[in-house]
Amino acid sequence: MTQTHRTLQDLLYEQVARIGKALSSPKRLEILDLLAQGEKSVDRLAEEAGIDIKLASAHLRVLKEGRLVMPRRQGRFIFYRLSGQDVASLNVMVRSVAEQHLLELRATLEQMSGAMATLDSRNRTDLLAQARQGEVVVIDVRPPEEFEAAHLPFARSLPLAEIEARLAELPLDREIVAYCRGPFCVLSDEAVALLRRLGYRAHKLSDGVSEWQAAGLPLESRDAISPTEHEPRSHRHA
Repeated sequence: MTQTHRTLQDLLYEQVARIGKALSSPKRLEILDLLAQGEKSVDRLAEEAGIDIKLASAHLRVLKEGRLVMPRRQGRFIFYRLSGQDVASLNVMVRSVAEQHLLELRATLEQMSGAMATLDSRNRTDLLAQARQGEVVVIDVRPPEEFEAAHLPFARSLPLAEIEARLAELPLDREIVAYCRGPFCVLSDEAVALLRRLGYRAHKLSDGVSEWQAAGLPLESRDAISPTEHEPRSHRHA
């Protein structure tokens, strides 16, 4: 190999490594998961990731440098979105490889789910058919704006905080399947625990919209809600 070819090859790997750098932080992986649910402001990302706005802005800059996210300014507001659906699929693939090879991750997932029986990926097609026939009720326990951006077919929007007030919408004679933002999301675990205490047959689907789409299955969406309806605060960070 000539020195010129060696230099070019090193440059190619260096460019690909930019993606690895962007993914090398637990919080940046979480931010990508959050953005896979739809466009969000810096404030909302900081709140949902459990970090301050300054740190969220720093993580977003790294993700932007890796071309994994794109900003959009609307007046005083700055919103971020994934640069493509392939970014969400990449995040799913990285997590899948980690789960396959890291015993510690599998142990933590088992501890997290506890006694919750989950529906694994082999049930996706069956679940879709059962939901279509009304044999099971699929509930999306994420915030309403995430449901509006994209959701599983035949799912109902039932945010975790509203479940007890809307129990009349859930039939006791059918199985309830709850999902949220993927296998690491605890909203569906809390929803299933609540529904079981109230006498429902409830299970968690570990999939979120990213996992569903990565598996080649369809999603549904409604007209997106204007971000300003959900983001009353403004910041100029990131």
